[in-house]
Amino acid sequence: MIKIAETDGEIDNCFDVMSELRPNLIQKDFLSIVRQMEKEGFQLAYIEEQEKVISVAGFRIATNLFMGRHLYVDDLVTSEQARSNGYGKKLISWLQTKAEEEKCDYFHLDSGTQRDRAHKFYFTQGFSIASYHFNKNISGS
Repeated sequence: MIKIAETDGEIDNCFDVMSELRPNLIQKDFLSIVRQMEKEGFQLAYIEEQEKVISVAGFRIATNLFMGRHLYVDDLVTSEQARSNGYGKKLISWLQTKAEEEKCDYFHLDSGTQRDRAHKFYFTQGFSIASYHFNKNISGS
């Protein structure tokens, strides 16, 4: 069953899996960062098996001029040892249903250019490459 992390403990329990995707994260800062992001519409969904988080998706619903109302996935990861067991597919399906329930026009995400396995997965889930995403580090970090 997919749950939304609401308590501090639920959020903290998502750290190990999320840090596989985002190794720059520092555990002591994770909760406060997620709480700040929640103020901006972020939600953290997760799948737990035998009381251990194995798959996580961070997402938000927003509106912009390009896509109208949309659900954007910030992060989607399944723990290395649990991959290829359908957890990512379950999260994608749940997120799409959430987008439909929220009357979104689009459901989208970005994926690092080096993540070939993830790209193959997204293609099999019906996603297509719609644009290039450009960024520029201005903080110096």
